[in-house]
Amino acid sequence: MQLQDTLSFQVKQAVKTIYGAELETVEFQSTRKEFEGDITVVIFPMLRVVKGNPVQIGEAIGAFLVKEVDVITGFNVVKGFLNIVISDSYYQGWFNQIKSLTDYGFVTPQSDDKAVMVEYSSPNTNKPLHLGHIRNNLLGYSVAEILKASGKKVYKTQVINDRGIHICKSMLAWKRFGNGETPESTGLKGDKLVGNYYVKFDQEYKKEIEALKATGLSEDDAKKQAPLLLEAQDMLLKWESGDVEVVDLWKTMNQWVYDGFDVTYKNLGVDFDCYYYESDTYLLGKAFVAEGLKTGVFYKKEDGSVWCDLTEEGLDEKLVLRADGTAVYMTQDIGTAIQRIKDYPDVGGLVYTVGNEQDYHFKVLFLILKKLGFDWAENLYHLSYGMVDLPSGKMKSREGTVVDADDLVSEMAETAGEISEELGKLDGYTPDEKQALYSTIGLGALKYYILKVDPKKRILFDPKESIDFQGNTGPFIQYTYARIQSIIRKADFDFSSAVTGLKLHEKEKSLLKQLQLFPETVQLAAGQFSPALIANYTYDLVKEFNSFYQNVSILGADDENEKILRVQLSQAVAYTIKNAFSLLGIQVPERM
Repeated sequence: MQLQDTLSFQVKQAVKTIYGAELETVEFQSTRKEFEGDITVVIFPMLRVVKGNPVQIGEAIGAFLVKEVDVITGFNVVKGFLNIVISDSYYQGWFNQIKSLTDYGFVTPQSDDKAVMVEYSSPNTNKPLHLGHIRNNLLGYSVAEILKASGKKVYKTQVINDRGIHICKSMLAWKRFGNGETPESTGLKGDKLVGNYYVKFDQEYKKEIEALKATGLSEDDAKKQAPLLLEAQDMLLKWESGDVEVVDLWKTMNQWVYDGFDVTYKNLGVDFDCYYYESDTYLLGKAFVAEGLKTGVFYKKEDGSVWCDLTEEGLDEKLVLRADGTAVYMTQDIGTAIQRIKDYPDVGGLVYTVGNEQDYHFKVLFLILKKLGFDWAENLYHLSYGMVDLPSGKMKSREGTVVDADDLVSEMAETAGEISEELGKLDGYTPDEKQALYSTIGLGALKYYILKVDPKKRILFDPKESIDFQGNTGPFIQYTYARIQSIIRKADFDFSSAVTGLKLHEKEKSLLKQLQLFPETVQLAAGQFSPALIANYTYDLVKEFNSFYQNVSILGADDENEKILRVQLSQAVAYTIKNAFSLLGIQVPERM
């Protein structure tokens, strides 16, 4: 039984024995630093069932606990807070159980548990990934890893948006202006090459609009009648009808993009277990709309269009089939969700990593799936996140003003190199070792800066600020990990034996209490789909370690058992940093 469970049981027993009252729950919090104690029982909520002075109630419960619980050595009451002192032997006993666990904090999935499918990335095949995609990928990947660590089986997936008018725009521009160039002939990644033609389409389209406006057409009419747009629309119709030439070009250019994406994903350190393509899924869902019409989930208007009335649930009426029988995005998403459960019968829930501009869409989607009677629809979650802004302002793909993901990753490594060289910490490194370290630091800085923020909040991303070896940053935590590895390398003695009976230094005890919080933090982060909880826990752990490092001698301790315990503590902190950072997709260097 966990300590908090034991204390909860005993506090309830105390209230029952002393006051003859039944407590449903006991509220705990960490003891404030200015008071003696390790865990605090909050008395105020008890006043609903126990009448009296909160200080006197706290004193009575404290005296009961000291008598009944061996590991409690003392207590004090401050107003309505009962601060409990836990024995050093309890912490040492607990630490000896976990000190060698390299997977501390992680739970192994049970084979009969339902799995979770996490969708992220889901890019368009008309442009490379950019800064906004980076936040999406990092969030989705990290949440998938956290869910795994919490004991869930997880599938990582994406829907690639590989069809539609935007794809045809890139195809048409390449056909018109590309002169047959390829990724091989230009030396460009395929996604960048195709993205250049998406920008080119927009440039030429705007010229045509201006020319038509000069003939007296309104801007709206000019936009609709521009020959390039009409030709792109015609190309889409040909694709939908299976025109061999158009489909072959579509396959070729999409493959260029997929090859480019694979490089970016590898650079970012994210992966996927399965893929869905919009060209395969865009017709899904229509059969379920027909079924829903029969059961009254949907209704048909006079023009033949099909709708779902969600006004009773506080939403509006939602179109699910147009009057001409064609599907909308909602229809497709209904079908894709159902298809995923068919493909992976062990999946009992889906997580969609999509920006907060789609909040309403997912409310509607989840509600419709529930109305259609799918029990797994209770376990759907929209991992909604805010946009990423730069000091220079918003990004626009059509105008080519996005921050390219590959370029940003490279720039982060360069910036990490410049700062590391200035600090002069890399004596004895080969050029290859330096480059590998710069990449680890730069990517770690980028990931940590983005993931330490609550997903729902908008981010102003400042690359320079993220690569700082002080404060709440990735490099600061990486540097602490490397410092611990240096301590362990210098520990030229056997430090594997269990240590008991020591009086703990207050800094040792603080560090042990922070380590105890890691498994609980993993479960909390999984429950809230929030990598920020893991990131900020790790920063707090590192702050506690650095305070410990500055206040006690580790390798120079006079007592042999103290020295062993402190090296063990340092190693356990390093394991936990590495585990926590693995959940954020961040590597830790052995030296820096």
